[in-house]
Amino acid sequence: MATGISKTKWNGKRPHQSKSSLPDAVQGMSLSYEGKRQECEILATPPVDLQLLWTGGRDGAAHATNGLYFGENLHILASLLTDASVRGQVRLVYIDPPFATNSVFQSRGQVDAYSDLLAGPHYIEFMRERLVMLRELLADDGSIYVHLDDNMAFHVKVIMDEVFGSKNFRNWITRKKCNPKNYTRNAYGNIADYILFYTKSDRYVWNRQAEPWTAERRPKEYQYLEPGTGRRYMKVPVHAPGVRNGETGKPWRGMLPPPSKHWQYTPATLDAMDARGEIYWSPSGNPRRKVYLDESKGISVQDVWLDFRDAHNQNIMITGYPTEKNPDLLARIIRASSNEGDIVLDCCSGSGTALGVAAELGRRWIGIDNSAEAIGTTLRRFGKGLERMGDYVPASRKKRKSEPPPLFSQLGSPIPSAPLHGRTRISDFALYTTAPYMGELASTLADWENWQGAISPSTEHENIRRHPAKRTKRAELGQLSLLDSDN
Repeated sequence: MATGISKTKWNGKRPHQSKSSLPDAVQGMSLSYEGKRQECEILATPPVDLQLLWTGGRDGAAHATNGLYFGENLHILASLLTDASVRGQVRLVYIDPPFATNSVFQSRGQVDAYSDLLAGPHYIEFMRERLVMLRELLADDGSIYVHLDDNMAFHVKVIMDEVFGSKNFRNWITRKKCNPKNYTRNAYGNIADYILFYTKSDRYVWNRQAEPWTAERRPKEYQYLEPGTGRRYMKVPVHAPGVRNGETGKPWRGMLPPPSKHWQYTPATLDAMDARGEIYWSPSGNPRRKVYLDESKGISVQDVWLDFRDAHNQNIMITGYPTEKNPDLLARIIRASSNEGDIVLDCCSGSGTALGVAAELGRRWIGIDNSAEAIGTTLRRFGKGLERMGDYVPASRKKRKSEPPPLFSQLGSPIPSAPLHGRTRISDFALYTTAPYMGELASTLADWENWQGAISPSTEHENIRRHPAKRTKRAELGQLSLLDSDN
């Protein structure tokens, strides 16, 4: 692969460039379409009045560690912008928004989960408005990951360049989403979707992720054994592309770096490495640096992810929500771009996978969705755990005691350390909604409280004792149309 050098090193004739084609003009690129609003208009979106439906915070909703919001996300994001404990404090945003598929989606029980009918300029502006809000909520060292397919990812890339700055683009991640398909149409099989990774600035939280060395790959990469120590190592160059005029461009041991290269380290550092036996000298006198296997944390993760397919066999434990993502995928993102105690926000939270994984990894979380089925699925995830994917799995296997227990536990219980995906219990959160959505969760909340009672009979009594106004609210909700609790 060719390696470029600085544009200042070009010795040939430069191609003619007009002012508009100079590199600095790239920062001014934008996508033009009908209905595009000014950022000041978007940020002036009025906040909504949030109604508390339930809280498991130890000291009430005001001190709940996490928040789940049922309603239209743009106005809820506007409300979060008024909260000094959230604005500029979110370390990581992950969103898996609609993909502009012009389709509707149902859950495993054939219940309408959400509609994905926006297209063209309407979809682009829908995304842009929320990205502007999310940028303001992000901490200066925060990151955002947007999960899309090839339908709109390229358009949204231009919008994210505009909102976050092209200089803050970090990766276009390609994910293998499913097994190979036996297509009958004349095209290559579509097995990938994409994740756009941006940061708010050039100073951001980054915890390098690595995959462990496999027994097959380890001896291929680290081919050499060091005499005396038996340590396995690989040989890598001690030079790098580009000319330098400082210490790394000077001779070392009587030799200059190769043409158009420089030493990776100063001559003094190279001398020290050689004294420790960390330089290999070839019979022709060519130096190489030894990189030892026992000092490696693994293979650095690249931008093609092959191991995070969505549910693909009958035994995988899932909620059954139509767009549910692989929890290991979310775990990698959350580990890489946040630390324990940080806030993770998902404003298209769906089945709550990102929220559950964030809690399991010791992060705080905020989830938003406007689908009653999504909120109900999230509460079922917290209250009852997951179920096997397949229709063909016998009921006896679905009910084995060894399956993951529900995520909910007694109020005030700390989140314990446990394996991922279904074994951590969650209680410390508050559930909010907005007036237009008030009547859609009555049955789900009744089920939620029954699940609590099954785990801790005193839970609901204690909850109402601390929040007596909720008894009246439950009665009001009970008179409204109910969401089928079996969905």
